[in-house]
Amino acid sequence: MPVPAADRPRRMRPWAPPAPVLYGLSLVAGLVAWELVAGRFSRVVLAPPSAVLRHLSVHLRSFELPALLIQSLGHMLLGYGCAIVVAVPLGFLIGRSERAFVMCDPIINALYAIPSIAFVPFLVIWCGLFFWARAALVFLMCVFDILVTVAAGARNVPAGLLDVGRAFGASGAFLFRTVLLPASLPFLFTAFRLGLVRALVAMVTAELFFAAVNLGAYMQAAANRFDSAGLLAVLSILALLGLGAQEGLKALEVWLLPWHGRSDA
Repeated sequence: MPVPAADRPRRMRPWAPPAPVLYGLSLVAGLVAWELVAGRFSRVVLAPPSAVLRHLSVHLRSFELPALLIQSLGHMLLGYGCAIVVAVPLGFLIGRSERAFVMCDPIINALYAIPSIAFVPFLVIWCGLFFWARAALVFLMCVFDILVTVAAGARNVPAGLLDVGRAFGASGAFLFRTVLLPASLPFLFTAFRLGLVRALVAMVTAELFFAAVNLGAYMQAAANRFDSAGLLAVLSILALLGLGAQEGLKALEVWLLPWHGRSDA
């Protein structure tokens, strides 16, 4: 005779530390490993985290690095915003229209295979060496990541969901707003995170390849005086900025899409 489910002994799950604890431990372990590895080399070759932290404390208090970062964010946000404006609607069009997919997919794949840095000479000719050229490079370096991810999300919306929407009389813009867009939101957030990382990389890349300004000029000056702590200070700021922005997008995704969150069951 089978034992009722209520009377069965419950299996004890092994205790696991909470996610925030594991998150913090991973960061601490990385810093400790960095400190140990850096201790085997000259500080010119690899500065330890303690030296980088001292450098940051001095240049953050003087507001030098925050001011440079704010100036750098201008062309990054413009290029990233333009990439979203172009890639999201085009991605939905390619993802849902077979004709558009057949026509655009070869062109997108061909352009995606070209390193974005290869366009720098053209951007110099078209846009010069300053703000607009930097914004254009940011756009080029993140638009295809967003476009490909959004198109994949639009193509993978289950046909059953659309059929149910049509059965209830939804069509056109209403079907897009109530069925297609919500079903594609996980891919949209993934596209935004990928594009954001690429935009941060492009932000400094543009300042190094065009006229050296802001954080790019700061890194060049640090490299000229063999100041690895200064170089790593800028990289640490970019890493923390990217980490914070991605965690913010993840939190927004969990808030907007609670049904898509990872289950601990």
